[in-house]
Amino acid sequence: EDDPNGIFETGDFQYDVLKTRFREMAFLNRGIRIVFRDERPEEPKENVFHYEGGISEFVKFINKNKEVLFPEPIYISGLVGTTSVEVAMQYNDSYNETIVTFANNMSTIDGGTHETGFKTALTKVLNDYARKNGILKDADKNLSGEDAREGLCAVVSVKLPDAQFESQTKAKLGNSEVRTIVDNIVTEKLSEYFDENPAVARAVLDKSLAAFRAREA
Repeated sequence: EDDPNGIFETGDFQYDVLKTRFREMAFLNRGIRIVFRDERPEEPKENVFHYEGGISEFVKFINKNKEVLFPEPIYISGLVGTTSVEVAMQYNDSYNETIVTFANNMSTIDGGTHETGFKTALTKVLNDYARKNGILKDADKNLSGEDAREGLCAVVSVKLPDAQFESQTKAKLGNSEVRTIVDNIVTEKLSEYFDENPAVARAVLDKSLAAFRAREA
């Protein structure tokens, strides 16, 4: 009852904030189990968060009420030195993009070098694939980043020993080497994925081309 810090004075708000954060932690660290129990009410509440699919399940969770273009998120991971990179992505039929990024499990709401590297690689891979397969002709302009990301839902998570954060909110990753690391891993692995899964590549490209045509018109 006596709570000098006033942590619980907002009733259930704090419970929901914590619940969201614990769920996020479980998505970001595949296989860990977090049991969150609220003993305050007469009927204690308990949530167990445990995701064997990690950030792929995070993407499905964000996309859960949307029409998706392909059933399973694309999952990419890689390690360069002591920096690990994980990306999960799936497109839906909306016109919005949702990119959620993390560094060392901290939400980087202002993005940063990991997000920049991911976006650069995605646009490059889509354009390369479209040209290689004759979907974009020589005379055609390249797809823009906005075209490439229309309807995209992605989670990008990096873990590194010496993360540097910028911006007022300390929520922007500043490590310059991370941009190159994420760019290289995504470029290589996503290109491979598209080559092995042409139907998915085509679904993504059709979506991007529709955005491109609408913009040009």
